Amino acid sequence: MITFKEAYQKVLKHRLNFGEEEVQLMDSLNRILAEDILADRDFPPFDRATKDGIAIQFSSLLETEHAFIIEGEAAAGVTQQSLINIGNCLEVMTGAVVPQNCDTVVMYEHITIADNKVTINEKVTKGQNIHYKGSDEKAGAVVLSKGIKITPAEIGVLASVGKSVVNVKVNPKICTIATGNELVEVDQLPEPHQIRKSNMLTIEAALLNSTIASSSLHLLDDKEIIRTKLEKALVENDVLLLSGGVSKGKFDFIPDVMESLGVEKVFHRVAQRPGKPFWFGVHAKLNTVIFSFPGNPVSTFANYHLYFLPWLHTSWGIQLDNLYIKLSVPMRIMPPLTRFVHVKTEFKEGAVWGTPVVENGSGDLTSLAKADGFICLEPKENAYEVGEVVRFIKTR
Repeated sequence: MITFKEAYQKVLKHRLNFGEEEVQLMDSLNRILAEDILADRDFPPFDRATKDGIAIQFSSLLETEHAFIIEGEAAAGVTQQSLINIGNCLEVMTGAVVPQNCDTVVMYEHITIADNKVTINEKVTKGQNIHYKGSDEKAGAVVLSKGIKITPAEIGVLASVGKSVVNVKVNPKICTIATGNELVEVDQLPEPHQIRKSNMLTIEAALLNSTIASSSLHLLDDKEIIRTKLEKALVENDVLLLSGGVSKGKFDFIPDVMESLGVEKVFHRVAQRPGKPFWFGVHAKLNTVIFSFPGNPVSTFANYHLYFLPWLHTSWGIQLDNLYIKLSVPMRIMPPLTRFVHVKTEFKEGAVWGTPVVENGSGDLTSLAKADGFICLEPKENAYEVGEVVRFIKTR
């Protein structure tokens, strides 16, 4: 049995490169950007009026108190207009190019218009209400860096630089695999000795949050059936995510079957709770990685977030960020097991605090719906104190 830190490093060491692909702009939503995006021109590309009003030359305001005669108007989407007499003004609309010979925009709320003449009623500052060319980004600047998740905000940036086709990281082919004779379909009425397949559906839903559509298998507790189906799954997928079959029970066949199929065991059993029987291996020739989690719902869910997601992000080239929160209650964690406690978070006193969720062991699936994530508590002789900062693994 190895420590959590050792297991974590071993998992990350076996990252894969899935490659890149081009997709249409709207299909890139929630995918991982695989290229740096450069500004194709200055942003904004021209001096842009930010208010509806009039455009003037500020110096004329200093030299005269007379009303400004309106020469014409400058609308958004038309070529740049020009102020002929610098003592006059042009009406200007939000988004329009600031006219030549103008350097200041005064909004309608601060002026009075009568007989085609404008009187300014408020103090004016030179250059006000103008979004200057290149003040956001210069042409050629990196506006989006590769390795980020594309959200609606990034879609807008990509559209603004003309990226109708986007280079993104390829999603791995993943098969989620549930094991056990006790499992029945969601729409079935279970017998007293049976349970519904909620466990791996939770993981399938979690994968969809990462825009990954997975295939699925249900393996009955028959060693030959398991071997036949896993042999095929290893060939067809980059990743296998299994739940169950890795403890010390009479029908826990997964470790032996994996060995018979040429899968190298990297480790089996980690000094942690939940999820101590976690088994991890790789098939070098097929370039397939196998995460075989314990069958209890909390164990599977925790290990998915503790190991698989960091592994996936590392494979995609995403920088891993550690989150930390404050502990709201004292807790004692004695050696040798690292504990992962699911908590509900709240913001107070300028920080995020975590309170343990009441649960009934690693089979208590309903407790996960009450939690925002897990805190990582390494074993130590002294108790963790109220207000102590601890690592937080977000699940929502």
